[in-house]
Amino acid sequence: MQHAVRSRAAIRTGLTPVPRPRTPSVASLMDADALRVLHRAARALLDDLPDLTDRLVALLREQEPAYRTALTKDPTATWQEAHRSLRHSVTSLLDPRGARDAARRCSWRIGAARAEQGLPLDALLHAFRLGGSLVWQRLVEETSRTAPEDVRLLVHVAADVWNFVDEHCTLVADAYRQTEWQLGRRRENRARLLAAGLLDGTSRIADLPEAAQALGLPEYGRYYVVAVTGAPPARSDAARAVLPPGARVHWHAGTDVDYGIVLDVADSADDADDDGLPGPAGPEDAPDAPVAGVRIGIGSAVDGLASVGDARRRADTALEICPRTGGTVRLADHLPAALVASSPELGGALAERVLGPLLRLEAADREVLLDTLTTWLDCDGSAQRAGERLYCHRNTVLNRLRRCEQLTGRSLARPADLVEISLAPVPYTHL
Repeated sequence: MQHAVRSRAAIRTGLTPVPRPRTPSVASLMDADALRVLHRAARALLDDLPDLTDRLVALLREQEPAYRTALTKDPTATWQEAHRSLRHSVTSLLDPRGARDAARRCSWRIGAARAEQGLPLDALLHAFRLGGSLVWQRLVEETSRTAPEDVRLLVHVAADVWNFVDEHCTLVADAYRQTEWQLGRRRENRARLLAAGLLDGTSRIADLPEAAQALGLPEYGRYYVVAVTGAPPARSDAARAVLPPGARVHWHAGTDVDYGIVLDVADSADDADDDGLPGPAGPEDAPDAPVAGVRIGIGSAVDGLASVGDARRRADTALEICPRTGGTVRLADHLPAALVASSPELGGALAERVLGPLLRLEAADREVLLDTLTTWLDCDGSAQRAGERLYCHRNTVLNRLRRCEQLTGRSLARPADLVEISLAPVPYTHL
């Protein structure tokens, strides 16, 4: 008795030729005889099911590496799975209608369970086809042993046997893909919840290892957060372009603001040791926002995923002092303004105290003076450069600045007054 499973084509060509066309009455008799032969052989297979299962498991171990691994981890469970599947398959040959639903449920459960275990779908389908081939081979062998003259009748039920195999391969694939999709959604939702917990600062210490695995980031390392806001399509483009190539980042999309949890450059040496690739870039290397109307705030770095909530608050502060027209603000480059922005009430009080008379001017006059004062501060106190930016003469700039001094009662030449003026206007009045 041959042990190897022959291909479907080989099995068919090895049998007696298909009979010549016959009348319906003869065909009916032939079909009845074929079912009788099929049932006799199937009952013998059912009585010898453990041996049939052993042969299938041996074939899987020999021909399918994924099942070889599964058999090494849990041989009993794999044997029982094969045994159940073969029992339902053979029982379906004896009672197609009565056994159909139970066989379908069995195949569906196998497809779903193997998807959860991560067994490749190709390996699973190969196992089902091997099982179908083995059942067909044993039917032919049993009939050849007990009634060789009836082997020719099996050709009339071959299509039914292989249709059953094809149906259950499709069923298994559907169950596998549906479960895989559900698992993917579950992983995505869990990763989103874990990222939200990190950004909110509500994560439990016990959740940090899971969060690190779900986000693909190390638990220990230096992180900073990037906050991006603007119209959704433009925001997405800016989010992808805001970091240098090679940065390791997990993006968390929100309704108004998207957050990126970024591994800092401080860990680049460790990363290079791990995979031979250069490490990620730090916040100072991030490019400016490439899309008009998009505002980006880049916070300063913190230690470990446990502190990502602090990094998110720093990114929010950077975003708060970002111009409303768009741009990129790195918190480390705007610490004085960030100090004021972190306390809006005090910032508003400072703006009113220092610039109150200027703020109560007519809108057009107020805007001109604030533009001039802000531009002069941005130009490091150079009236010449400020005039070039404002398209006016330097003397015009100086005249406007003197008017600001008169209205506020503060001198731009006095350091203490200059500090107050430089802190007060930008984040609270002019943007």
